[in-house]
Amino acid sequence: MKPVIALVGRPNVGKSTLFNRLTKSRDAIVADYAGLTRDRHYGNGKQGRHEFIVIDTGGFEPDAETGIYSEMAKQTRQAVAEADVVLFVVDARAGLSAQDHDIASYLRKLGKPCVLVANKAEGMKEGTQLVDFYELGLGEVYPVSAAHGQGIRSLVDLALDPLVPESDEDVAEGQEADDVIRLAVAGRPNVGKSTLINTWLGEERLVAFDMPGTTRDAIRVPFERNGQRFELIDTAGLRRKGRVFEAIEKFSVVKTLQAIETASVVLLLIDATQGVTDQDAHIAGYVLESGRAVVIAVNKWDAVDDYQRDLLRRSIELRLGFLKFAALHMISARKRQGLDPLWVSIAQAHASANCKMPTPILTRLLQEAVQFQTPKKVGNYRPKMRYAHQGGMNPPIIVIHGNSLEHVTEAYKRFLEGRFRKEFNLVGTPLKIEFKSAANPYADKGKVG
Repeated sequence: MKPVIALVGRPNVGKSTLFNRLTKSRDAIVADYAGLTRDRHYGNGKQGRHEFIVIDTGGFEPDAETGIYSEMAKQTRQAVAEADVVLFVVDARAGLSAQDHDIASYLRKLGKPCVLVANKAEGMKEGTQLVDFYELGLGEVYPVSAAHGQGIRSLVDLALDPLVPESDEDVAEGQEADDVIRLAVAGRPNVGKSTLINTWLGEERLVAFDMPGTTRDAIRVPFERNGQRFELIDTAGLRRKGRVFEAIEKFSVVKTLQAIETASVVLLLIDATQGVTDQDAHIAGYVLESGRAVVIAVNKWDAVDDYQRDLLRRSIELRLGFLKFAALHMISARKRQGLDPLWVSIAQAHASANCKMPTPILTRLLQEAVQFQTPKKVGNYRPKMRYAHQGGMNPPIIVIHGNSLEHVTEAYKRFLEGRFRKEFNLVGTPLKIEFKSAANPYADKGKVG
């Protein structure tokens, strides 16, 4: 499991800037205005070979009882509950405040691992200007500059150090259970995830009733079908932003993201009565970004009429077009309709994700594709493709070698992907194609040493 780092602090101390620095993104809105971040933001970070999840929170006022600050406080408390380690961010230039004392008192009571981070410390001498922060009783103060990237690498190493052995053990456990297909059932709250797993198991193993957000954690259930062992993962539903703070869903987002990361195959469940929502598209995007094999199932198909079904099919084509490689099934978990074909697609998606593609066959397919359609010339360069080999599995990666391959267009890349998919019957898995150009031996000719 990826470790989870939560960023906590009063408004305008630079949490979102630090979030963007850790995730190497611009996902969090940044401006010099207090209280800009209201909801929790989630992002992936990586340093060396270690990956982690970062949660950015709004300004924290632990004692707020009403209004927007109360809701922001709920968000922050849940981020802290989800986290393995908390980075308490203070403003080195503004100095210590009464609100910092309140937050420190709250964190000390929880007893969760916490690192005190003095942001905006660029150009400041360590010691005298930071000494006041030791009053917070959280130990050492670590000066950084999120805006300039100073001290960030050391900070991440410090935060992750106690968590890395546990993370490595999780990886080892996953490798030992390679014969088990880990199937994560993901989707918004109340689409029928628990009902579907209960139907498969033939018992009321998971709590299922008509109230969104019943499942609070990702629940793993061993299951065997026709000699194949599975681990069914019922994930807590992902709510749309702005309603995630409800206490019943305390662990939903992080646990769902982690479940998708560790799964072999993700079954994306959509509610036929609600159609394809923004949240469905967000979950689908995260599945694609994670490189997981995926099968799409539309539940409660029996509850909609022909007109709604036509609209839903068009909506899936439009909003989930980037998952066109995934099998699509119309089911009713409650009435046990359309469930058997799901297993066929799940097995096919898993087999496709772990498909072995011999180098001679890949190279032959590449040469045939080039003969059929030559890559487009860009300026003075025409890409020349020499050979291809497999660079990884789950998802499958094909590495193509040649010259001037940085000029290969996206359209031609899709053309190659289609030919590879057809040859190896790859269904239900993303396929990544990487290009590696040979170094030009004449590039340094004529240069004076």
